[in-house]
Amino acid sequence: MLLRAWRLATIVLSAVSMGVAEAHPFEMPAKLGFEDALWLTLLQRLYPPAFGPIGGSIEAAAIFATIVLAILVRRRGSALGWTIAGAVCMVTAHAAFWIWIAPVNATLLPLTPDTLPENFIAFRNQWEYTHAIRAVLQLVALACVTLSAIVETPRHVHSDLHE
Repeated sequence: MLLRAWRLATIVLSAVSMGVAEAHPFEMPAKLGFEDALWLTLLQRLYPPAFGPIGGSIEAAAIFATIVLAILVRRRGSALGWTIAGAVCMVTAHAAFWIWIAPVNATLLPLTPDTLPENFIAFRNQWEYTHAIRAVLQLVALACVTLSAIVETPRHVHSDLHE
């Protein structure tokens, strides 16, 4: 029962975390067409103050849950492989934030449209494309942790569905 509950919690946390991450690539096509000053203004004002802390906490919880799930399924063959793949994707997505997005936030958030650096486009592209990559990584992580449960579903359940 613990394993089923933990799997469910891991899948739910991964899905919510991915949902937060997916917001960025859905906005990206429009935002890349904005004037630099408008893009900066949106970066500074579009996301509510709790967006980062709540989203980051959910992401950290999803990473923790996935790692614990890997420990719980450590003797379960292919379920372990899918769970480890999910954990690697989640950790990589989280690391990408700290390596490529947090420095851009620290550089750009205190600026004004009049104080944009010459290499602003490079900063903007790094921010946007890293968020898009993170969203893909989190989608793959969700698929992997879901597959880790599916591969252990008894075959007779699958055959019953086709009748």
